[in-house]
Amino acid sequence: MNVLLFNGSPHKTGCTYTALTQISNTLAEEGIASEIIQIGSIPFRGCIACGSCKKTGNGCAFGKEDGFNTLLTKCRDADGFVFGSPVYYASANGTLISFMDRLFYAGSKALAQKPAACICSARRAGTTATLDELQKYLTINQMPVVSSTYWPMVHGNSPQEVQQDLEGLEIMGNLARNMAWLLKCIEQGKAVGILPPQAQRHHTTNFIR
Repeated sequence: MNVLLFNGSPHKTGCTYTALTQISNTLAEEGIASEIIQIGSIPFRGCIACGSCKKTGNGCAFGKEDGFNTLLTKCRDADGFVFGSPVYYASANGTLISFMDRLFYAGSKALAQKPAACICSARRAGTTATLDELQKYLTINQMPVVSSTYWPMVHGNSPQEVQQDLEGLEIMGNLARNMAWLLKCIEQGKAVGILPPQAQRHHTTNFIR
């Protein structure tokens, strides 16, 4: 089993990375492999709604330029996900949002019904708004949201300060253990023939007539 952790911060080893590292280390203790992927410093463009990914099934039309399609392939092989972001103006990092817009549009099938979590880091505030923004991607795509013992956030203005946020790091560890538990339950379920349900998609309602 393998979990991909996406670091939406432009700082490769900053506060968000520190929180993701806590999750990664705890997953390793639980026997789950993981990889932290740096997203925030890559100039991902936003989705332009060209529909090429749906027509061809070969990923995003711009995916070869910025490495998106390579990451999409990795997502198909992954069992779980964590999306991490710093808080900018009470919102997630714009680069991460551009990446997630494309990922959940072009690769929704690669993520559907796989456990996922969202975390954030902040100096002070804007965390719950950021988590709400990120988690909407999961809940529209049938992904079990992995929770913890408090909202999954850390506080600090530097990695050293985040290391002093003992409760925040504890929350990250508990989240990782919940992720590991859920992945193992899903694996055992599949072994005895319990498979994900097939979603019904018979109706699409427009609000303008």
